[in-house]
Amino acid sequence: MDRLIHKIRPQLLSWLHRSRSGAVSYFARRFSYKEVKRATDGFHRIIYSDSHGTAYKARFQDGEIALVKEVNDLDQGDDVFYREVQLLGRLHHRHLLALKGFSMGQKRLLVFDNIENGSLKEHLNDPLKTPLNWKTRLQIAIGVAAALEYLFLFSNLSMYHVSISSSNIMLDENFNAKLSNFGLLSPDGNYAAMPQPPSAEGEECMDGSGGNIIFQLGVVLLELITGQSSEKGSTDLIQWIQGSRFRSSMQMMIDPDLGNTYNSKQLKNLLAVARLCITSGDKPKFSIPQIFRYVQNSFH
Repeated sequence: MDRLIHKIRPQLLSWLHRSRSGAVSYFARRFSYKEVKRATDGFHRIIYSDSHGTAYKARFQDGEIALVKEVNDLDQGDDVFYREVQLLGRLHHRHLLALKGFSMGQKRLLVFDNIENGSLKEHLNDPLKTPLNWKTRLQIAIGVAAALEYLFLFSNLSMYHVSISSSNIMLDENFNAKLSNFGLLSPDGNYAAMPQPPSAEGEECMDGSGGNIIFQLGVVLLELITGQSSEKGSTDLIQWIQGSRFRSSMQMMIDPDLGNTYNSKQLKNLLAVARLCITSGDKPKFSIPQIFRYVQNSFH
């Protein structure tokens, strides 16, 4: 299967390059600046703010609710912004946050699907949230891995940055995982904007092995199993899973919120994948598509 992927990947990249060349065309709606300003109550409905810009909740006149992200990089030329819109508008996957449209005025704005259930981190760490059951956690793991495989097939080192953490994995109304922190690299090597909640992990470029991405996936899988945050005690978590005695203490590390509802075999399988990802280092022996299949097989 991996040989097939490597065989067809140049053709896929060539198609994607051709589709971005020539006249500017859009795969997303252009919202009027006035319309977006009104929908965000004059840019006062702030969801979060970070170094890349501020995110707003927007309620449009037709009742549609969306997330609007302000692009902070004012030095970025219009052509780069248009290119970002084109790229994000072409990417379609059920586990990627979808671009609805864009707007230009006093601010450059990207309009995305609203995520009804917030971030994965909220559901793992907020005691007021209903705990995620085992089936939902496993589906989230498979969804994130599927999104990475999709980006792997349509990316190369000079095109994308990708980062994953429980902070930037968003959940829709059915608790489907939506990867949110990815986008196009601008010509100067800086990252173009994508919605990114505060405290998200650092961004990394996609490449053939995706070493750091695989490590980040392993940390997320570990969080799904233990319920512990990667930002609180992550060093202890990583040291634990890298140690030789982690199996003997596994029962103590399982998230108490799971109770006895989880499938023991599936949990052990997913833990094995998490350990593989975290102990792989910068140059893993396994590709992102292989890791995706390993996560899928945890279901059985």
